[in-house]
Amino acid sequence: MNIADLVAIDVHTHAEFSCHEPDDDYRIEFEDAKRKYFKSGSPPPIDETIAYYRERKLGLVMFTVDWEFEIGRRRVPNEEVARAAQDNADMMMAFASVDPHKGKMGVREMRRLIEDFGIKGFKFHPTCQGFFPNDRMVYQLYEVIAEYGLPAIFHSGHSGVGSGMPGGGGLRLKYSNPMHLDDVAADFPEMKIILAHPSWPWQDEALSVCLHKPNVYIDLSGWSPKYFPPQLVQYANTLLKHKMLFGSDYPLITPDRWMKDFTQAGFKEEVHALILKENAIKVLGLG
Repeated sequence: MNIADLVAIDVHTHAEFSCHEPDDDYRIEFEDAKRKYFKSGSPPPIDETIAYYRERKLGLVMFTVDWEFEIGRRRVPNEEVARAAQDNADMMMAFASVDPHKGKMGVREMRRLIEDFGIKGFKFHPTCQGFFPNDRMVYQLYEVIAEYGLPAIFHSGHSGVGSGMPGGGGLRLKYSNPMHLDDVAADFPEMKIILAHPSWPWQDEALSVCLHKPNVYIDLSGWSPKYFPPQLVQYANTLLKHKMLFGSDYPLITPDRWMKDFTQAGFKEEVHALILKENAIKVLGLG
């Protein structure tokens, strides 16, 4: 990334609509429920997202979510996101998503994505992928991430996916308690771990893990900042000011809305640059 040219770096954006592959309409009720929960429209294709960010001089990290095992809906190809990042390397990075249930095939895919496509990190969604982050089943994937010195983003807290559906669509919130990542952070101290979102209803657990483990960070995506728990703002202003990252969750929340509300949410002026850009430069290895 040409970081000097960027106003901020959004570490949490989604590729939800392919430019090349037909959309998978299987279990479309999950998409309908998600749009209702976030009051969002239809997701844009990858190229439109990039144009949106380029117009605003924002950097972005983009990824899909591989939920083929738990939900059965085909993912957007990791390779497509990677190629888009290669074509827009001045302002974009690609993370990949590989379902932990793919086991050794997942390990092979991760290595291929890193070595052949330049993937710079990985995204996990314990609730939508149906696993506890500290399950030893997943450790073979973490070993690859740690070997290459890459970061990993984990969804944490409540999930808009499945909200309002009968039985929550069969998805279980327990998997996304950030305390499960305390084990991972202890067992893989060289791997940078990003806890995505305010982790309600486990916000204090997330702050504790982040404070205790030097390799754990928090991205502030998925909520408007005006709804952040007060303790999250307090720690972002003080002890954890170097460990908080700007993320929007686009297209579910736009960076326009997030950044507007951020200026009115009680964050000290001295931490604005850290959260919007400088901390991401460190975590993403851009400095």
